[in-house]
Amino acid sequence: MHIRKAVSSDAEELSALLNEIIRAGGTTALETPLSAAEFADWFIDGEFPLACHVAEHNQSLVGFQSLSLYGDPPKGVADIATFARMKPKTAGVGSALFPATLAAAEEFKLEFINATIRADNISGLGYYAKMGFETYDSVVQVPLQDGTPVDRIKKRFSVNAMKRAMPHV
Repeated sequence: MHIRKAVSSDAEELSALLNEIIRAGGTTALETPLSAAEFADWFIDGEFPLACHVAEHNQSLVGFQSLSLYGDPPKGVADIATFARMKPKTAGVGSALFPATLAAAEEFKLEFINATIRADNISGLGYYAKMGFETYDSVVQVPLQDGTPVDRIKKRFSVNAMKRAMPHV
């Protein structure tokens, strides 16, 4: 698997990947499909994205991970979003992307990376726990477009915790 920075020309393929996940439902807070232009604005080159990396496997994009400042987070904090192609599923996409995202967080001198995950997204909750994110808050009963209430679990990753734990790094 090859990891690289996303470029505007990736938006068409990545929006199709994301829209498949949105249409399947049950894992992302996003409920409305995005055009390629909207995708590029939200995740690659708009006002809020800091970094976006893609995972390539067998000549196709199998996932992406982004850091953004959407919603005006506190200074030193950015939000992470991680998405992997559903069909065909490729194991290890999120784990392969995270080192590049963490390096970008260090470049931007972030203190924390925030992940807000739907409480019913068991795989997402497991992924972020595996990457070392710790739960610090929740938002109760956020309604979906159809009115169904779903909690959001807020997890954060301390960007410099690893360096404090191992000063020689």
